[in-house]
Amino acid sequence: RAYETMIKPFREIEDALLSREVDVAVHSAKDLAVVMPEGLEIGAVLERDDARDCLISRDRVRFSELPMGTRIGTSSLRRKLQLLRWNPELIIEDVRGNVDTRVKKVEEGVTDAIVLAHAGIKRLGLQTYVSEIFPEDRFYPAPGQGAILVQMRSGDAETAAAVKAMHHAESGVRVLAERAFLRKLEGGCQLPCGIFSRLEGERLMLRGAIFAVRSRHWIEKSWEGPVDGAEAGGEALAGRIIESGGREILNEIYEDFEKKDPPA
Repeated sequence: RAYETMIKPFREIEDALLSREVDVAVHSAKDLAVVMPEGLEIGAVLERDDARDCLISRDRVRFSELPMGTRIGTSSLRRKLQLLRWNPELIIEDVRGNVDTRVKKVEEGVTDAIVLAHAGIKRLGLQTYVSEIFPEDRFYPAPGQGAILVQMRSGDAETAAAVKAMHHAESGVRVLAERAFLRKLEGGCQLPCGIFSRLEGERLMLRGAIFAVRSRHWIEKSWEGPVDGAEAGGEALAGRIIESGGREILNEIYEDFEKKDPPA
């Protein structure tokens, strides 16, 4: 018995897990909070799909060929700031809705282009609309992007045994490090930060960044270490960013968030 993230809000899904209404929940890794309610844990990480973002534009124009004043739709602050990092002459529009709806807006000329997770495009069989896939070292993905997590109750040995076969070890290591990075930054899916990871043998390579909203500058750092130190590595990477001016960027971001959505 399982719920998918899109069916019900996270809190309802997690309440259903805790009340034993369901035994597992399936989430997109980039959307699941890095701090979970007591009594819940990640039981498995499925084999990760492509973590990169991609561009969908009219006439399949590549990013470097977009003219001044091109309208690009995205609801992600992380994507917005990176797009403006590479081309400050773009016009960023808030475009929401499911993937099909967003692609249709490009085809109908409502906006000139959109940026989406390539994994979602692949899963829906819409690769023919892709103009360009952004390299991770040029356009940072969200932590956990492209990965699917199985959430379960802590201490549920029967369920743990059932989902064990789904777990992909390499994906698990990478997602663990990326979620630790985001947790150290005390952020959620709306925080304008990004990270990419890769394994080479028993070594894990991480590179991450955080983007300032007002000044439009960014701080990026890297970390390399043993695979069994993935969680500590993600935290260390975030620590390096914080110590290099990231704390000021975080304070600025949280201040803006509070102005936009003040506490009740």
